[in-house]
Amino acid sequence: MLSVYVDLALGLAVSFLLLSLLVSGLNEAVVRLLSIRSKFLWAYLRDTLDGADLNGSWLPARVRDVFTRLPFLRDPRPRYSDLPAPPEAGVVPDPRAKADDAVIKLLYERVREIDHAKRGRTSIADIPPGRFSVAVMELATSEDGDVERFLAKLKAADSPLYGHLKGVWETAQRDLGRFRQGVETWFDGEMQRLSLLYKRYVKWVLAVLSLLVTLVFTMDGLEYAKTLLRDNAFRASVTAVSEAGPDAYSELKAQCAGADPVHCVTETMSRPALVRMLGQALVSVSFPEQGGPSVEWNGSSWWNRLMTPSHWPGFLLTYVALLFGAPFWWDVLRRVTGIRSRR
Repeated sequence: MLSVYVDLALGLAVSFLLLSLLVSGLNEAVVRLLSIRSKFLWAYLRDTLDGADLNGSWLPARVRDVFTRLPFLRDPRPRYSDLPAPPEAGVVPDPRAKADDAVIKLLYERVREIDHAKRGRTSIADIPPGRFSVAVMELATSEDGDVERFLAKLKAADSPLYGHLKGVWETAQRDLGRFRQGVETWFDGEMQRLSLLYKRYVKWVLAVLSLLVTLVFTMDGLEYAKTLLRDNAFRASVTAVSEAGPDAYSELKAQCAGADPVHCVTETMSRPALVRMLGQALVSVSFPEQGGPSVEWNGSSWWNRLMTPSHWPGFLLTYVALLFGAPFWWDVLRRVTGIRSRR
């Protein structure tokens, strides 16, 4: 009996892990397509270096803004340049001639050597704290090494960066080495905070994608669990990959009584539990022994299954399971199978 429930846990963990990976893959595709990470970083940098413009803060205030305003309406990224960084860092312009992106352009000049173009804009989505602190030091030393004069220009230009660097400069007791380390530590903390903010927004996208995957595949977690419990051969087809012992083969052979056992076992193993359960998806793909794969539209049966109230609790179970994410289900699978993580 214990073995049955272990096999059940294994089958559920495998299914939820693969579906969670699908959700993560879809999320990553959306993020890469819209360059969300890069735009998120530069929106923060614009707010920090040059401040908000007439339209307000560059960082999105709502989840909807992350996927509407940020990708399509207000691109905070600087224009891409294939030129190397100039030999000498630029200086903060006079407040009367200051543009809305004056300081952000100075920073981009110092880091654009690690850049490549993406639709005419920078693709930098991560600036290491050490690289940022070096860029700030290069800007500061452009004022003949006078950090006080650099800070005064930032203050005159109404740059929010002035307040942050002023505090770091005072804490460092006006020592350049400690000032650089302080800027690096401060920026590292800011990136961690920005990462938490980014994840808070993205988790809602993962929730929507999890719901779509559950409904498109009409994955009924309760129905799947019942099938694993009641059908020994079906359950063995899940565990055979990890165990592949004689017991698993015996279960499959018993199901194929009166038929060619080798052919039957091969056919059963080629349609593992996950594939069989996902056969109720809106579109199913089959791989016959001969010929190419075939795609079948299951619109009518999919809709009937979706509108059947008895399946809704199973859909809810699958949806909640996917919200835990792929790392959680990989850890469950590792614990059930005894797989040790690499050090």
